[in-house]
Amino acid sequence: MSRIREIELYLVALPLVRPFRVSFGTSTAKECVLARVRTDGGEGWGECVADDGYPGFSGEWNEGVWILLRDVLGPALLQAGDVGIDTVEEHLRFVRGNPMAKATLVDAVVDAELRAAGTSLAAYLGTDKPAVACGVSIGIADSTEELRGLVDDHLAQGYRRIKLKIMPGTDVERVAAIRADHADILLSVDANAAYTLEDREVFRTLDGYDLLMVEQPLHHEDLVQHAALQAEISTAICLDESIRSAADARAAIQLAACRIVNIKQGRVGGVLEARRVHDVAAAADVPVWCGGMLETGIGRATNLALAGMPNFRLPGDTSASTRYFDDDLTEPFMLEPDGTMLIPTGPGIGVAPRPDRLEACTRRRQLLRG
Repeated sequence: MSRIREIELYLVALPLVRPFRVSFGTSTAKECVLARVRTDGGEGWGECVADDGYPGFSGEWNEGVWILLRDVLGPALLQAGDVGIDTVEEHLRFVRGNPMAKATLVDAVVDAELRAAGTSLAAYLGTDKPAVACGVSIGIADSTEELRGLVDDHLAQGYRRIKLKIMPGTDVERVAAIRADHADILLSVDANAAYTLEDREVFRTLDGYDLLMVEQPLHHEDLVQHAALQAEISTAICLDESIRSAADARAAIQLAACRIVNIKQGRVGGVLEARRVHDVAAAADVPVWCGGMLETGIGRATNLALAGMPNFRLPGDTSASTRYFDDDLTEPFMLEPDGTMLIPTGPGIGVAPRPDRLEACTRRRQLLRG
């Protein structure tokens, strides 16, 4: 526990190496809010996974997050006295919802305390492996031929699982082509809630292509309808946007709405709640994996530490830095020849932004003092 002396907010933007298209839109850059928390013991970093522009993927977006951190959540921590891993969530609980904004500060406080103690986040979370298996998420391509080339390229780089983004009209034909090219690869699809239960025939057809999972086919609030669809198809449903807390995970599992859970720590309120989601799923023998949201090296390091926990049994979306950025904020994360990525072992998350790169990418900056 330590008193928080300063919270520094950064709005940063990094161009993507190629546009990333999903069912609800296309991204050409990664814009996000970072928080640097300075305590009596040191400093720590957190990254928000909300989108820019407007609240499309979730109810949070960068401008809203910035205001909430600047005017409400940040001041609450600065006025709270001693704050630490065991108490930070309680100090933010007076604000309902907004888990992405809260995760930014929770992760930064966790990082600061662990850095001061000389303990890695991986060790704190109980990570049981030195590296994690990596998959890759491929956005919706302009054509099937383009998609086939992208899949070939990523398999050649060593990725252990291929996930294809799909949407109505761009689904079965493309999955069939990739499965025809690669009979034995781990292959999954992600709909980002683009379908309804009336599209059940699409998923019955996809049952024939030996998919590892179908991720978030229906609306994020439709747990009952996901359960109905899961009962009709043999492919495992994985829930992503529907899982915003450990309580959500428990409800989804009890309703038989999914057989796999995607944990995005930045969406559920940070690494502490993500650990609870992990534990709920582990107790039910439901495998989990770590999803990505185009994070910079700050969020990537956090995800890697989490993904080393025992019940993360499937390759995640934590791809190499160069998958998204020509030049990351931190030293780049590299894919090992065996398709894994090393988990940082330094204190806290084990990385920090390079000062020159951070300066070049920062669009806005604000310092909050207690």
